[in-house]
Amino acid sequence: MILFNGKAVNPTKFPDGTSSFRFDVSGLECPSIPTIDTIEWKYDGDHECIIVWYLVKQIRSILGPAIPIQLMLPYVPNARMDRVKSGDEVFTLKWFADFINSMNFCHVAVLDPHSNVAATLINNIYVMWPDDYIRSVKALLEEEYGCHDPLMCYPDEGAAKRYSELMKAEYIFGIKHRDWRSGKIESLELTTPEKVSGRDVLIVDDICSRGGTFTHTARALKEAGANDIYLYVSHCENSIFKGSVLTDGLIRHVFTTSSIYRGEHENITVIGGKE
Repeated sequence: MILFNGKAVNPTKFPDGTSSFRFDVSGLECPSIPTIDTIEWKYDGDHECIIVWYLVKQIRSILGPAIPIQLMLPYVPNARMDRVKSGDEVFTLKWFADFINSMNFCHVAVLDPHSNVAATLINNIYVMWPDDYIRSVKALLEEEYGCHDPLMCYPDEGAAKRYSELMKAEYIFGIKHRDWRSGKIESLELTTPEKVSGRDVLIVDDICSRGGTFTHTARALKEAGANDIYLYVSHCENSIFKGSVLTDGLIRHVFTTSSIYRGEHENITVIGGKE
């Protein structure tokens, strides 16, 4: 999904599969007082990369090559590919960052990137942290579920370091045990399970794919005596429907943003915030 100054850009395709779209140039005359035009890109696939490129080239062909354009990119594609382990792996995050940098945006605003590698590779980046969203979730939990002051739970130490400073609330975190050959999580233990009994818990992390990490986390919480368990993720991939998070009964409700999630489900709430 791509918008320019709040107006949707709707590309079509020629019969050979190449992109075609019309772009309304009205209102793009170069103003006497410089303003910043905004492209908002809620990523739905790599096929959109060429549309963003065409759009930037078209704008600058009208307004001049130095016109400032900012990019709102809540979800950073390839953010989890933040390192390579062997010579045959492609460092896709680096090359995606090079693609973004080639368009010389004056600002690139992203929400809760997976690691600081993306923030290092992308020029003029502005990182929006999810504390505003998490506070919104906590308010909804109190209003709609009667959940007061839930215990925060982070699935691993990295998430604990990232979010505990933002929220300044009591928390626990998980320690994952993986099969070193497959990388799959075999079990997860909680650092201080004695804090859990009888408490409502809010799990917080950046990305959910199929949700295996959160199933392991919720199971460990239930074994420690947790009451209701809720999940907030900044970026919920539509592949969540392929996992068991929404069907196994461990997590009562999932909260996310519209950065990449495009589905509908009675147990998923998309919240607004500073995007």
